[in-house]
Amino acid sequence: MTAARAEVDAGVARLVQWLESGVAPDGLATADAFADLTFPQWRVQFRGGDELIRARHDRHPQPGQVRVERVDRTQRGFAIEIEERWVDGGQNWYCREQIRCDLRGDAIAELSLYCTGDWDEARVIEHATAVSLIRP
Repeated sequence: MTAARAEVDAGVARLVQWLESGVAPDGLATADAFADLTFPQWRVQFRGGDELIRARHDRHPQPGQVRVERVDRTQRGFAIEIEERWVDGGQNWYCREQIRCDLRGDAIAELSLYCTGDWDEARVIEHATAVSLIRP
């Protein structure tokens, strides 16, 4: 059995709102939430919804734009594939992420994130010159 549609839809909407604005909506994560974040050459973990929110705020510029590529409901919540774009230091930045969220109600109780790493303008241009993607 998968998580309830309404809870998943609410959880996805609040996650995207937070990623785009940098402002966590009320009830985004449980007080005892656990997060495991993996980057190309680093991994960190956080315990507690407030710690998760603070970690994002301290480690990632806001605001930005999120393009949702895919959402799959799971037994406990959802998995989401996104593309993020933002401006920092006068440059446009880009990354792709896959995030698995286990929900308690519609709040994040556990989150695992896998990120490509942040690509600056030079890396985006280098990639576009070297690779023709079949799907954008």
